[in-house]
Amino acid sequence: MTQALYLWFPGTARDALSSYHRVFGGELELHTYADFGRTDGPPDAIAHGVLAGPVTLFGTDAGPDDASVSMTGASIALLGTADGETLSRWFALLAEGGTVVDPLQERAWGASDGQVVDRFGLRWLIGFEPDAAA
Repeated sequence: MTQALYLWFPGTARDALSSYHRVFGGELELHTYADFGRTDGPPDAIAHGVLAGPVTLFGTDAGPDDASVSMTGASIALLGTADGETLSRWFALLAEGGTVVDPLQERAWGASDGQVVDRFGLRWLIGFEPDAAA
């Protein structure tokens, strides 16, 4: 069983999920409203997208009556989910066009972590233990 976030984007699902595919790798499937025979939005809007891999995300373009994703008081935690080199690369790629909230750095207790809000408004907490970096 896969547990993942399902995100409603403000018309940017294709761009966002493609960007996350570039960051995390994995397999990306995008299905448009037209693919599903839906007429409640633009035919090329994303009705359902799946990024399956080391980070799994689901996404869609928010409909006119749906709120789009807004992260307040929350972050997506990728703590120890990969080796330190990979997590450092993910942090740098997520920071492109986004805002570094707290730089990825070694902490007093020996682990490294940092926070970034990507260009789609998602806040990520990324970190690893020193042994994970070797």
